[in-house]
Amino acid sequence: MNIVILSRNANLYSTNRLLEEGEKRGHQVEIIDPLKCDIIIEQEKPTIFYKDRYLDYVDAIIPRIGASITFYGCAVVRQFEMMNVFTIVTSDAIQRSRDKLRSLQRLSKAGIGMPKTVFTNYSRDVEEVIDHVGGVPVIIKLLEGTQGLGVVLAETKNAAESVLEAFNGLEARVIVQEFIDEAKGADLRALIVDGQVVGAMKRQGKEGEFRSNLHRGGSANVIKLSEPELKLAIQSARALKLPVCGVDMLQSSRGPLILEVNSTPGLEGIEAATGKNIAKNIITYIERNRH
Repeated sequence: MNIVILSRNANLYSTNRLLEEGEKRGHQVEIIDPLKCDIIIEQEKPTIFYKDRYLDYVDAIIPRIGASITFYGCAVVRQFEMMNVFTIVTSDAIQRSRDKLRSLQRLSKAGIGMPKTVFTNYSRDVEEVIDHVGGVPVIIKLLEGTQGLGVVLAETKNAAESVLEAFNGLEARVIVQEFIDEAKGADLRALIVDGQVVGAMKRQGKEGEFRSNLHRGGSANVIKLSEPELKLAIQSARALKLPVCGVDMLQSSRGPLILEVNSTPGLEGIEAATGKNIAKNIITYIERNRH
């Protein structure tokens, strides 16, 4: 099979592992920078031109589209879809998951537990927004933030008002969420492949840090998910139509709560914590589903 990994950086751990496992299983695998692809649109013959050739021989793609290139990256994925190329995640699903507000709305409709969340259009009544999520402390998140960037913990009303007013002044759209104190700066990441949990870890923020992202110095340990946690992870992936994704959850006194669903989850932390070959799971998923 000819498999293309859409990635801007061939040196990334996840990209390398997918290349390695694909080749190990006898496939032709190449890494292609989506930003260097030309999308050629003509009647009944959608094609993609890359460097010096047409990519008309590709059987399957693995999108590793960074948040900063979502628009063009998804256009390239969509073009492959028009060419009847199998993709582990669709362009629509990537865009849905990147829009934090849209994905939370879908998850809420699917009956999935989550921290109380408020979105407002640059509201001047900051106090009312804080009251809607049960008062301070609150988490304030930029709608476009990734890897813990653009996430602020406001512990007092004054701090929350200052942060919200600053974001409002910049015309940056934010959501305000209740702070789950009992999570103690930790979250759970479940990795889903083909609608099933193939690995899970607990990520703990470093001392004094409420964000548990490994990019922010957090640590990770393997964990066995409870039944409600497994159910929440699988339901969340299904609600966003993401057969391959990372689901982030918080442990709370009222059961597991969804934080977000990541359509391009990194493999390094989860493979190191669990000792599982998740890259191989992704390649075998393609083998089972590419007709």
